[in-house]
Amino acid sequence: MEKAGCETCFDRFDKQKPQCSFGIAGVCCRNCNMGPCRITKKSPKGVCGADADLIVARNLLRWVAAGVAAHGARGREIMLALKAAAQGLLEMPIAGADKLKKSAVQLGINTEGKTLEEIASEVADILIEDLCRAVPGKHKTLHAFAPEERIRVWEELDILPIGAYHEVFEALHRTSTGTDGDWENVMKQFLRCGLAFAWTSVLGSSIAMDSLFGMPQRRTVRANLGALKEGYVNIAVHGHSPLLVSEIVKQGRSQEFINLAKQKGALGIQFYGICCSGLSAMYRYGGVIPLSNAIGVELVLGTGAIDLWVADVQDVYPSIMEVAKCFKTTVVTTSDSARLPGAEHYGYDHMHSNLSETKALARKIIKRAIDSFASRRDVPVFIPQYEVEAEVGFSLEYAISHFGSIEVIADALRDGKIAGIVNLVGCNNPRVIYEKAITDIASILIQNNILVLTNGCASFPLLKLGFCNKSALSMTGSELREFLQPDLPPVWHMGECLDNARASAFFRALADALGKDIKDMPFAFASPEWSNEKGVGAALGFRLLGINSYHSVYPPVQGSEKVMKFLFEDTQKTLGSVMVVEVDHEKLAERIVSDIKNKRKALGWE
Repeated sequence: MEKAGCETCFDRFDKQKPQCSFGIAGVCCRNCNMGPCRITKKSPKGVCGADADLIVARNLLRWVAAGVAAHGARGREIMLALKAAAQGLLEMPIAGADKLKKSAVQLGINTEGKTLEEIASEVADILIEDLCRAVPGKHKTLHAFAPEERIRVWEELDILPIGAYHEVFEALHRTSTGTDGDWENVMKQFLRCGLAFAWTSVLGSSIAMDSLFGMPQRRTVRANLGALKEGYVNIAVHGHSPLLVSEIVKQGRSQEFINLAKQKGALGIQFYGICCSGLSAMYRYGGVIPLSNAIGVELVLGTGAIDLWVADVQDVYPSIMEVAKCFKTTVVTTSDSARLPGAEHYGYDHMHSNLSETKALARKIIKRAIDSFASRRDVPVFIPQYEVEAEVGFSLEYAISHFGSIEVIADALRDGKIAGIVNLVGCNNPRVIYEKAITDIASILIQNNILVLTNGCASFPLLKLGFCNKSALSMTGSELREFLQPDLPPVWHMGECLDNARASAFFRALADALGKDIKDMPFAFASPEWSNEKGVGAALGFRLLGINSYHSVYPPVQGSEKVMKFLFEDTQKTLGSVMVVEVDHEKLAERIVSDIKNKRKALGWE
């Protein structure tokens, strides 16, 4: 990229140095137009009287509210699609019948004598109700799926959410000019938003996706840039909304379009996964090759091998347009929520009134990709020659089918064959060495017999460097290696970032099998390189379950000793968990190992 004269996010990060210390500490407020106000010794309060504690708390609340909205918005699209498929308005089969029926029963729906479509419609209605409830009432998904011990804790703290829309609405309301002036009350709403994030934006969206598209399938994929195929119509799918993506992959594999591609001189059509839409397609449709998380996308475009880039929503940065222009890659956007200047747009409208046109939109995009291939014959291609096989498609359901019962895994956990389990996920961030914290932490964990679950952007370096391959057992502690042999890797890839729901379900099942509360189990959540609002929500969601979260990047709270104490110490008493930050990622890994050993000791396990 440097030789080609193409700027990347890493170059732009260097140009931003030194980054604003007020922003990093969280003590800059732009919530009204009397500012912006920065807190210093000279001016310890903003124009309105807000001090550092209040400003930091308000900024953090707005972050997590944005995270609720982000996952919730993409989830809403799938919930609407599930409803439309049930009503026959969307030409798409309901592929996850077993998941749908099981979820319906847990949600209290009487399924006897009902068609699959009728069940899907009722499930979609409940998920949508939890998403947008305005009249105070019971959050049905939370009460159906959350552990009773946790619900009691949340009731005592008075943080049970009304609905995702309401809690985001309320977060913006109470952080607006001259409203909530009590930082502790603001942090209470922060916790409510965390519950809305976990049980609607994540779990509700996950139920809709698994019901409509089906469960992940265990399969072997090729990973890293060496898996790019020259001579094919190469299509990258990027973002977080797999609805249109699923139809694009289906149409692109039809003989009709393969023949058309060959008529234009291509060897065929190949799909690649970028970020979470790519991961969702990867584990549901074999042959979709995972290439990169959001931070590394410019490097993928810089190979010159991509003919068409499908961009839907979230973690799709404006910078891709400049690089795509350099290599004549066509960029197509598919959501009214996420336009890019200079991109072509074939997607759903603001009202989602054209869901019935999904097939037609997908066909148009495939045709555009084939045309782009034909017009890019003069573009030089550089493909680094490194690729590796990776195992993907893990879930609670798969684990039970593989071992015969959850008790087999639970016994291994109690007996020390599995020392602990860490959900290693999150974003990536140029503020640390790109992807290194994730891979180094994974290496230390598996050496200490700790099973690693992964999903989302953090999973890409683990895919690319062989951690999701059985060969990684050679780097694994003897007890865990013995348990996993011969055919399981020490890192289980569970999907996209939304699939944190799979990890929490796995944790819940193991705790139940052993008769323990989740908060007492040797579990951990780690997002070392997190960088966005959804990352705040994901970590908070696991802390609300009583599981510590571990990070190598500080949240913007260092300007408030009280908010820092709340996150790093006080929630131990109320939630049974805290946020742990250690910028040295190897020390962070050692802290995780130490804390897991202490959990085992408290349980009386060897």
